[in-house]
Amino acid sequence: MRLSGECTMSAGWIFCVFVCACFTLGSFETLVITKGDEQWDSETSTARLLKKRSVSSAEIEVQSVKVDCKVTSRFAHTVMTTKALNKANISQEVSFEVELPKKSFITNFSMEIDGKTYTGVVKEKEKAKEQYQKAVSSGQTAGLVKASGRKMEKFSVSVNVAADSSVVFILTHEELLQRQFGKYELMIRVKPKQLVQHFKIVADIYEPQGIAFVDAYGTFITNELLPLVEKTVSDKKAHVSFSPTLDQQRKCSECDGTLIDGDFFIKYDVNRAHDIGDIQVVNGYFVHFFAPASLPRVPKMVVFVIDNSYSMVGRKMSQTKEALVTILGELPEDDYFAIIVFSTSFVVWRPHLSKATKENVHAAQEYVKTIEVLGSTELHDAVIHGVEMLYEEQRNGTAPENMVLMIILLTDGEPNKWPRSLPEIQESIRNAINGNITLFSLAFGNNADYGFLDTLSKQNDGLVRRIYEDSDAPLQLQGFYEEVSSPLLSEVNFHYPDNTVNSLTRSHFKQLFNGSEIMVAGRLNDLNDINNFAIEVSAQGFENNFELKGQTNAQKWETIFPDEEYIFGDYIERLWAYLTIQELLDKKDKGTPEEKGNTTADALSLSLKYNFVTPLTSMVVTKPEDETKNDMFIADKLTEEERGKLGRYGGFMPASYSYGSYASPTYVDGDPHFIIELPEKNDALCFNIDDEPGTIFNLVRDPLTGILVNGQTIGDKKVIPGEKVNTYFGRFGIVHEKFGIRLTVSTKEISVSDKGKQAKFFWTETATVKGPNMDLQVIKDRSLTVTLRNSVKFLIILHKVWQKHPYHQDYLGFYTLDSHLFSSNIHGLLGQFYHGLEFEVSEPFPGKDPKKPDAIMFVKGQELVVTRGWQRDFRQDVKNGKQVPCWFVHNNGTGLLDGVHTDYIVSGLFKTV
Repeated sequence: MRLSGECTMSAGWIFCVFVCACFTLGSFETLVITKGDEQWDSETSTARLLKKRSVSSAEIEVQSVKVDCKVTSRFAHTVMTTKALNKANISQEVSFEVELPKKSFITNFSMEIDGKTYTGVVKEKEKAKEQYQKAVSSGQTAGLVKASGRKMEKFSVSVNVAADSSVVFILTHEELLQRQFGKYELMIRVKPKQLVQHFKIVADIYEPQGIAFVDAYGTFITNELLPLVEKTVSDKKAHVSFSPTLDQQRKCSECDGTLIDGDFFIKYDVNRAHDIGDIQVVNGYFVHFFAPASLPRVPKMVVFVIDNSYSMVGRKMSQTKEALVTILGELPEDDYFAIIVFSTSFVVWRPHLSKATKENVHAAQEYVKTIEVLGSTELHDAVIHGVEMLYEEQRNGTAPENMVLMIILLTDGEPNKWPRSLPEIQESIRNAINGNITLFSLAFGNNADYGFLDTLSKQNDGLVRRIYEDSDAPLQLQGFYEEVSSPLLSEVNFHYPDNTVNSLTRSHFKQLFNGSEIMVAGRLNDLNDINNFAIEVSAQGFENNFELKGQTNAQKWETIFPDEEYIFGDYIERLWAYLTIQELLDKKDKGTPEEKGNTTADALSLSLKYNFVTPLTSMVVTKPEDETKNDMFIADKLTEEERGKLGRYGGFMPASYSYGSYASPTYVDGDPHFIIELPEKNDALCFNIDDEPGTIFNLVRDPLTGILVNGQTIGDKKVIPGEKVNTYFGRFGIVHEKFGIRLTVSTKEISVSDKGKQAKFFWTETATVKGPNMDLQVIKDRSLTVTLRNSVKFLIILHKVWQKHPYHQDYLGFYTLDSHLFSSNIHGLLGQFYHGLEFEVSEPFPGKDPKKPDAIMFVKGQELVVTRGWQRDFRQDVKNGKQVPCWFVHNNGTGLLDGVHTDYIVSGLFKTV
């Protein structure tokens, strides 16, 4: 028996606590259905009251939460430990989620239950995938790391805890902190949502260069909590702690609400000199930090290449213009700039670069305000013209020598593939730039082709940054520009004597920007040569070449901190491995197929050796459930490209994208609106069906598994003559022939027939049904979840309408949550799309509605005119729904469907013809 629970979160750990009383279930004939405090037994068909159990989420007591961070030479090692006690007299399921920085790698996870420890194992992703699929096919469950917002990602797992027992969760992750805007940042998400007996955040920082400053604060810190943030700094060490008591966490003296809800930040920097940098050595591995102080900025020539295709219409274009006006206003007067806008063709503001005088900047700002959207995305020619403009300035000598050359490209879509393919576009631009210009890309929104832009930027010594579609998009654009707007050095090269080092990370850098830092790591051939470790650094500076030579101040750990043990093992070696893996992952996008294969293999080998969960590996945790079955949990690491593809799902990893065996999520809701979400395309298609009320449509039919889903439409209570008749789904019939199960769902009640035995319950009650072949979960007046064993999961949403409404009445929505085990013979209005769909959509062009552009869709050998529109997904919000963009196929889905919509009409709720 499962009763409803509530979610609580703590210090980056989000606890969803459910209360479970366990019954031994045999076959479906002895199924136990619970409705609140009532139990229905299908064998006797009699209802009887169960003794009311005093069970609540309060009986799961979160006893302690500790976040322990150790940062040494910028390398952060964070251990999150939480202990929870089940105080109830029945077993309960505890689910929790952890939010951690995207750039960090999970290195360990364990659970301690009843004196036993269950530890995760890092495996190659493909092998983990095989294990996952095997587990799913045998009825086990699995979890995934999910994308979460801009900076964080989520790790989640649940486990059953026996009565009067405790569970301890321990997660460890590591991250190399990057210097931005003159400081390093450690971010800890703190969202308890409840009071915690022992709550503590503690961080120790060790920096051999000496600590310049440390700031510690939280977005939730009030004047009352401020004194609890303790901070001590002494030369090379800093200590930060935050440990409020139970009473200090309270919002008020009489309530249980907590003040602690937000992000806790620790920011710091180290002392620097105008010299060759700082080197630290542990057990034969070294890291070299380089960010000399007080260097003058180098002037730049920059070309802004801005997408003004039709997909930028509305908010995107207005936000881009707002940001560009601000960026132009901040250009130093000794910089030179140009503006190119592109759609089907490109337009240049002025034929040559202009010096950033007040007059030129003002003229450019006025021009930007006039940019309008039109046409398609012809990116190639615009970028090539920007390259030619920069080279022309160099040839003419109109700008000073040694200026940094850069292109900043902003687009929100995929570039046109005709007459060049995407690899051909990349190769053409790379050849034109020839290593002389840095190209930075801004991928605006989730529809931008992040993978293409990522490779394009890396091939040209730049980087890509996603700009999230939100109200602060202009600030995101400005923030990125500030990172790269002040180059201090260009063509930075590090040279170490060949006979002293090996396994060196990247030692050439296109630029060093103000507020950033360069890191190089490697291994020493002979630790005894540390005192003869000569380094040369060469670069181009403001007025002339920049050269530094000399011996380093490299020191062994025991010399730097004689009284301290190693902070967390051979941390410099782990720092080297982290940095090497990141660089190998970048390299695999640049080289030949053979080079890509080699770098991928090397990155995988290091990920496994050092137990890092990277985009090439997964962590597999087998968790205890009962004596007969162990469920499996997989933690994945997403790439930014994958995160972009998941953006439309609110940041959660849909199973269809996680593993190829999963199918496309589909659903039907409203009047009736059919939606086919296609994660691999980062898009969705939709169509409506118009027919008479009472028509029964086949939605899903799989003759091999014996599963059938039909839906019957209903109309409005009253039809206005001359107006369109609105129809909705009012009944669904679900059949699982293999197990003899029939399920009828209407807006009033839910009926179950299992091999002739009947059960009925109503939407007015919360109920859970668990059996060997099917699980049902009803949430009162909201939804029904149907899980068919080893096969599929459906969600049916109940839309309640005011009973006295003169026209409308209650109706249902139908969602496919998991369909990966259907056979290739699956069909139906929805079923035909479960295994994906191949199609292409041309660039948008103005349609009848100026707010809804049209396009040409190429699908199933046909060309269809489709319209960009919106439908609603009610899975998370039954009342309002979530807007989902889609390409609308007109005329009852003609051209998209196999056949026509009338081919799917059947004669009965459980009929196939």
